[in-house]
Amino acid sequence: MDDDVELLRLGRSDPGAFRALVERQSQYLYGVAHALTNNSADAEDLVQETFLAAVKGSFRGESSVRTWLVRILVNQAAMLRRTRRRRPVSELVEAPSRVDSTKAADAKADLSAMLAQLSLDHRQVLLLRELEGMSYEQMAATLGVPRGTVESRLYRAREELRKKFKGYLP
Repeated sequence: MDDDVELLRLGRSDPGAFRALVERQSQYLYGVAHALTNNSADAEDLVQETFLAAVKGSFRGESSVRTWLVRILVNQAAMLRRTRRRRPVSELVEAPSRVDSTKAADAKADLSAMLAQLSLDHRQVLLLRELEGMSYEQMAATLGVPRGTVESRLYRAREELRKKFKGYLP
């Protein structure tokens, strides 16, 4: 949105404008971050780090502000992953909270568990494509990889899900 570009530009000197941008984009970014980390605290931290990096960074206008922010978030998530690489995965995955007995809540919990078993690269492409509805070009720009890499990662991610969860659905 052009409004986001203006808010970003003004936000460098006007805290109110930056606050408006944060309010507009933070919920979306939190959803992406939570899907990548499967951890509420890490997702909140990633969103904060994303906005801090955005203040320090320079938006070149090659994509939408939202796509640029998601790219920063994905990079922040990768840095978090690298810093925790030596810790066991069980420490990184948030313990599931008490799940409501409705089918929707069960399906969401199952989806989170399934995504947590995929590699970060595979989770990223599935999330951006299937949940966020990004085009291949937007995904490539967000992840900083060629379109062909996005396509192959998405194919492999879908295949991995099919193999791991064969028979899950009736």
